[in-house]
Amino acid sequence: MLNIITFKKGSTLTVHLEGKLDRNTSEEAEERINSDMEGMTKLILDIEKLNYISSAGLRVLVGLRRKISDRQNMAIKNVQPSVMEVFELTGLTKYLI
Repeated sequence: MLNIITFKKGSTLTVHLEGKLDRNTSEEAEERINSDMEGMTKLILDIEKLNYISSAGLRVLVGLRRKISDRQNMAIKNVQPSVMEVFELTGLTKYLI
């Protein structure tokens, strides 16, 4: 299960992800975030309560990074050690963080 909470302030969208971002929840997360990003120029992902991420979840994050042209306009904050380990094992730490 994944809980998605979003807040808009100015041109910034902040998204809090709670639970698991995997093949069962990645499509919903991708659609929701992309929809909420309409008209926004900056994205902050707070994943403090994200306790699991699969390759499908990584695909969502990589896709979001690709859509945001300026790397400084996307931030991932409060990464749990188990999720950071996945970022490190896949070599995505420098790309996403």
